[in-house]
Amino acid sequence: MPERKAKLELLCVERGLKMTDQRRVIARVLSDSSDHPDVEAVHRRATAIDPNISIATVYRTVRLFEEAGILAKHDFGDGRARYEETPDEHHDHLIDIQTGKVVEFHNGEIEELQRKIAEKAGYRLVGHRLELYGVPLGSKTERQK
Repeated sequence: MPERKAKLELLCVERGLKMTDQRRVIARVLSDSSDHPDVEAVHRRATAIDPNISIATVYRTVRLFEEAGILAKHDFGDGRARYEETPDEHHDHLIDIQTGKVVEFHNGEIEELQRKIAEKAGYRLVGHRLELYGVPLGSKTERQK
């Protein structure tokens, strides 16, 4: 039975990128990730599949995917570049500053408010990125307020 192709791998082929076995593994790891991994996490997961993949190969591949527009890079304030497949639909992020967990969300009211703010300032909104940072309600950090 043929092995399934990861979404990222299919996008790479569509865009004419040469797909080596190692790039396929990295593409699969990124496609299967739901947690916005950094390069080190991608490397750990990739080497579990192919121990010959170097960290340098992961860095080069991630940069290639990003330049091709198939991978989105994020900085969630922890000093590490984190990645996800370029989403089909827009979404924003809520980051738990205690654990680093990232929650994706979409809110129509926020989208409309941003559009109105841009229009009031004399602009047509063509894109944005919203990141909210928080702590869980009831956490020690929250109780100290």
